[in-house]
Amino acid sequence: MKKFSVLATVAIAALGIFATSCDSHPTANLKTAVDSASYAIGVSTGAGYKENLKTLPGGEANIDALIAGFVQAIKGDSTKMTPQAAQTYLQTYFVEAQAREAKKTKEEGEKFLAENKTKDGVFTTESGLQYKIEKEGDGPKPKATDKVKVHYTGTLLDGTKFDSSIDRGEPLVFNLNNVIKGWTEGVQIMPVGSKYIFWIPAELAYGERGAGQDIKPNSTLKFEIELLDIVKDDDKK
Repeated sequence: MKKFSVLATVAIAALGIFATSCDSHPTANLKTAVDSASYAIGVSTGAGYKENLKTLPGGEANIDALIAGFVQAIKGDSTKMTPQAAQTYLQTYFVEAQAREAKKTKEEGEKFLAENKTKDGVFTTESGLQYKIEKEGDGPKPKATDKVKVHYTGTLLDGTKFDSSIDRGEPLVFNLNNVIKGWTEGVQIMPVGSKYIFWIPAELAYGERGAGQDIKPNSTLKFEIELLDIVKDDDKK
C-alpha cells in the first residue's frame, strides 16, 4: 500500500504534464486523466525497475519475460507461475545467487593474497593481514585501547574506491578497538607518522555480511593508511 501510495502521488503530480502532452505519446493513447495517471504509474514504475534490474545477479535481465509476466498478471491472464510460486522462486534465486557471488569473491580474495604475499616489501602477519611500508614514522605505536587520528583511502581489489578521508578533506578520529579487526591489528604496527598499505582478508574486514553497496560479502579490502597522531582525551584537536 505504501509503495502504491508513493506512485499515486507521483502520478497526480504528473497528470498536468501528461494530460497536455498526449501528442508526444501517441502510442500510449492518453485521452483522459485516468489514461495519463495510468501512464504516469507505468513510467514511474518502469524507471525504478530499470535501475533495480542493473543489480540483478546472474546476468542481464530478460525484459521481454518481465513484461510478459507483468502484463499477464495485471490482466488476470494465465501465467506460468502463480504469484506465490513466483515469490518463492525469487527468494530461492536470490539466496543461491548471493551464495555463488560470495563464494567467487572469497576465492578471488584468497588467490590475490596468495600471490601478493610473495611480492617484495609485503609482510604477512599470523592472522593473514598483509601490509607494505610506504613511509616509516618515528613516533610511538598506538595500543588497541588508544584513540587515533588517520587519513585513509579504501579500495576494492579491482581498484574501486569506496571511502576516503582525503577526499572528504578531514582526518578520521576513532577508538582503535572499535573498528574492523584488520584496522585494529594493523594500525598498532604503525609508528605515528607512518603510511602503510594494508590488504585485509574478508574475515578481518566485513566478512560474510559485507558493508553497503560496494563491499560485497567476503571481500578482501585494500587500505592506504597514514597514522597522524595518537589522540589523548585532553587534546583539543
